[in-house]
Formats: sequence, structure tokens, C-alpha cells
Amino acid sequence: MFKKMKKLVALMLVFVLAISVVGCGSEEESAKAGNKAKTEDVSNSEGSSSTDEEITLDVWHLWTTESDGNAVSFAKALEMYKTEHPNVTINIDATENEAYKTKIKTAISANEAPDVFFTWGAGFSQAFVDAGQVAKITDYLPEDALENLNMSAANNFTYNDGLYGLPFISWVGVLYCNEEMFDAAGVKVPDTMDELFAAIEAFNGQGVIPITVGAKDAWNAMFFQNVATVRTAGTEMSTQALKKNISYNQKEFVDGAQILVDLVAADAFDPSALALTYDEAKIAFLNAQSPMMFMGSWLAGEVQNPELSQVVNKVVAKNFPAIEGGSYNNEFLGGAIDGLMVSESSEHKEVAAEFVAYITEKMSRESFLQGAGIPVWNIDVEGEVVDPLVQQIVDLSTESEGYIVAWDTFLSGSDVSTHLTLVQEVFAEMKTAEEFAEGMQTLNE
Repeated sequence: MFKKMKKLVALMLVFVLAISVVGCGSEEESAKAGNKAKTEDVSNSEGSSSTDEEITLDVWHLWTTESDGNAVSFAKALEMYKTEHPNVTINIDATENEAYKTKIKTAISANEAPDVFFTWGAGFSQAFVDAGQVAKITDYLPEDALENLNMSAANNFTYNDGLYGLPFISWVGVLYCNEEMFDAAGVKVPDTMDELFAAIEAFNGQGVIPITVGAKDAWNAMFFQNVATVRTAGTEMSTQALKKNISYNQKEFVDGAQILVDLVAADAFDPSALALTYDEAKIAFLNAQSPMMFMGSWLAGEVQNPELSQVVNKVVAKNFPAIEGGSYNNEFLGGAIDGLMVSESSEHKEVAAEFVAYITEKMSRESFLQGAGIPVWNIDVEGEVVDPLVQQIVDLSTESEGYIVAWDTFLSGSDVSTHLTLVQEVFAEMKTAEEFAEGMQTLNE
């Protein structure tokens, strides 16, 4: 078991080192940021949690479903923190994903951010940092606080050569396939795009909705366009377009959008998909009503939870189907984009920074064991049993040749809503692939 676990940790480290996702700074810059962790005067800064001073921190996050793997992970980490820091009171405010995005942006704009808040790195938090609303976390941590963090995974939280937040997991987008439903239908689990469309046709012929998606929450509908474009343009070319360095009016981006157009035309999704939320769509998969769902690695924990799922041990994780002869078939949607930040306006930035470092390191381990993500901190899992579905995802990710985070976290400001609206318009058959690419190009002009 020990050797097995050691091997697992090694594989995870390979995965993390392979994450050369988007960035607001280079890997070297991230390392520099970590090395700059403040060493002097931390004991004299305001509000150290090592003292007996009574301190209260307001903490916002988005884990509103108790069964969510990250919610379980956060709850465990929080209890450990409370036990070790009895003088610190934590006030939790949890808000559902979509509402949370608006809530945290509004709070930041009004200079009313809580002491600690969940956020996504890269473009999502760029405006927060640019507005001076986020504390440079390394200014409030002792030098050894980040020694277990793989700094290459912190790239999405590096802005202007400084580290402003800490990630706890990395995610990987995979196609979850209910193998039992595929076997019963006599359909092959798809490895290629041709096999995917053959499966869609077969399930439609049997009156089964092939793929469940909650397009009312545009982000999970967006995943299909994003990952399809990974297949046609690759992660590097996609990154350059998102950075506004090249045009979307190129064949590779039209082809990516065309895959989504073709999926919609083939009735791959529920005709009511635009009226369904992510949670509603997820239930269809967990109840074995639909055989496929493309989602982040965080879904694995819920798939394998017998209190939530009727498909425990019936699901396999596959990379998004390959294009025959394609150059980017082993690249992935995903990356280390989920993390915590400290508000610049917090009266207890040192305590808040220590809290963020403590929670993200603990969550890295607990979220992995919950099947919610791949750890980005060096963790000890000796003696722990790793779920086979999680192990499948780890194995897939170690073979990756490239990553890019979801476009709604790469982009910033109004570009995000423009992108998501364009995707929903493709779902509604209101936009062609060419019109989608032209719409994206307006962001770069």
C-alpha cells in the first residue's frame, strides 16, 4: 500500500507540473512570489492567531450543498482550524455558484469584501487585484508557510509578479460515461468524435437523452465549446486568442464551435437544456436517466456517493473524444483555478492569510480524498483508499500534453458575459459557428 500511495503522489506531482495553464505571470514568477514570503515582523503585525486575542473573520464561499466534495472538505478543514485556533471566530457565508459570482463582484466594487473569500484565479480576479482590493498574501505569511505548495500550480493567482491567493485543488474536465447504460444499449463508450456521434444516435433511437447539461447555468454549457476548441485549436492557440494576441476568425475556432453546433443539431442534449440548471442536469446523470455528462473532476465524489447517486461504480471517466488525426487529442480543459484570497480591507490580514494557507493545504488533501479534485499541495495519503474513479482521472491527467482553464475564468469583465451569451445562443440555434467566432472576435477589437 505504501508503494502504491507513493506512486500516486508521484503521479499527482507529474500532473501538477504539467499544468502550464493560462497565466497572469510565469511559473518562475510564481516561484519568486513564494520565495518572497515575508519573513520579518510577522509576529508584530496586526492580529496574529497565535496570541490569545479574540479575532473574528468573515469568510465567503460557494459550497452550499453539504454533499459537495469541496463542501465536505472545507467543513473538515474548518473544524481542524477551529480546534487549533480557539481564539478565532469564523463567520461563514455560503452562496450558490452563479449568485456568488455577482455577490463577490458587487462586494469588491463597494469595498465591502469579507476578510477571506473564495474566488477563481486568472481573469476572474484580475479586476479585484487591479482595484487594490486583494492583499498580497505573501506579505502576511511566514517563509515556511508555502513550502508544501507546488508553486507552478499557483500561477493563476500570480499578478504583477506577486502572489495574491492560494489554490487548493486543480480540476480536469472529463466525459463521465455510465458504462452500464452503454452496455445495455449495445453502444461503445466513445474514444473518438465519430464514436460519440454514433452513441448519440443510438441513445436517441432508444428514447434516451444522450448527454445531460444545465445550459441555464451557462458555464457548464460553455464547457462543450471550450473543450471542443481544445481539440481543434489546442490549448496554446486558445490561450493566445483569449489573451487577444490572435484572432478568433480562424478555421480552428470556427471548427471548435461547429462541433457544438453539430452536437445540438444531433439532439445530443435535452431539448429543455436551456431551462435546466447544473444541479438539475446533474441529477439526471446521478439517477441514470442520461448516460453522459462532461464535467470537472469534482463530480467524481458525488458519482461515487451512494447517498446521492444510483450510478456508483458504474461510471468511467474518459477524455473528451478525439478527432481522428487531430494534434490536440491529449490536451485538457482544467487547471488550478479555485482558491481563497484575503481582502486588502481586512483588519486582520495576517490571521486571514494564515487561515487561507491552513485551509487550502488541508483542503488539498481532503478534496482529493472526496474525489473533488487533484491536490496542488504536497499531501500524505499513506493508508488512505483512493476511489477508483478518482484514480482514473488522475491517470488520465498524468498523460496530458496541455491544459487551459475554462474561458469564463480566463476572461474578465463584460467579456465573460459576452462569451457565455454566445454559447447559449449556439445552444438555442441562434448562432452559426462562424457567427460565434465573429462574436468572440469583437472582444479582441
